[in-house]
Amino acid sequence: MKIKSILATLILVLSTGLMSCASDDSTPSFPADKTYDMTGFARGADVSWLTQMEKSGKKFYNANGKEMDCMEILRGLGVNAIRLRVWVNPADGWSGKQDVLAKAIRANNLGMRILIDFHYSDSWADPGQQIKPAAWTGMTIDQLKKALADHTTDILSALKDKGITPEWIQIGNEVRSGMLWDTDASISGATYDVTKDNVNYKTNIDNFAAFISAGSAAARAVFPSSKIVVHIDKGDDASTSDWIAGILKDHNVDYDVFALSLYPDADWTNAVTSCVANLKAINTKYGKDVMISEVGMNVDQPDVAKACLTSLMTQTKALSYCLGVFYWEPECYGSWNGYGKGAFDDTGKPTVAMDAFSAN
Repeated sequence: MKIKSILATLILVLSTGLMSCASDDSTPSFPADKTYDMTGFARGADVSWLTQMEKSGKKFYNANGKEMDCMEILRGLGVNAIRLRVWVNPADGWSGKQDVLAKAIRANNLGMRILIDFHYSDSWADPGQQIKPAAWTGMTIDQLKKALADHTTDILSALKDKGITPEWIQIGNEVRSGMLWDTDASISGATYDVTKDNVNYKTNIDNFAAFISAGSAAARAVFPSSKIVVHIDKGDDASTSDWIAGILKDHNVDYDVFALSLYPDADWTNAVTSCVANLKAINTKYGKDVMISEVGMNVDQPDVAKACLTSLMTQTKALSYCLGVFYWEPECYGSWNGYGKGAFDDTGKPTVAMDAFSAN
């Protein structure tokens, strides 16, 4: 028995060593004593700034002060999905094709699910700026639809070539104000102002719907099983959600998930209540699945953030048609790029706000 025990130990040591030699930095180890739930409700994080933060020298630590890969820390905290934004031709390369691939490979190696967030811009796309890529300037509407579809196909095909299938594909980012503006918000008379809540939006409703449809069709062609997401802000504003969802329905736009952003302040209760009611209303009226694509709270009030996130995630998880909640850039700390709604402290450790992910 003693000889057998010695032999068994030797075999174990040798096999462990061989596995160690066969591994590389892109494939992290999985602790045998911990189970990670990667299914069901998405407890997600958008970490699109991560590679840029790492390049600048930012380090990340678990609660015990051990330096670790940030995605591994997040996975250990209960995060089971990663959201990554895509820019067309960013000036510095961040959130461009190769950067997105690098982060997607890391997330995929960790067994995490992936949401790809197309901005269709060279930089930020949100209600205040939906500027088309510089290379697309002067294109006709038909040319824009083709450029949008080609870009979508290119990014998704690159992911497919790496064996990565995103679970969700978001066509546009916070598109409440339309998509693909020129800087002067006009292209041969093809756009006009739409007034909503006393704000003039630089959008043509027909073209807006056509752009979403073009992206959706391109995504379906590469990944037929992935869910197509349309995303707007003002998650607690039911009238705005109904307005956009109505446009999509009237134009027979093909999509699966209506997604919202929500950035509550310290008095978050009413915002969360209204947002959950909004999700219910969208599903009831339009029959669509829903999700929170972005949520964030002030990093200097982690206890408040924890309470808000716990409430939001508990209530949304109870809705069979709500697919998940994604925190926007929780890894940010030290006022990175002036952003103050991360969920890590100034030492690079997660705050208690992240406890909401392990609780749901």
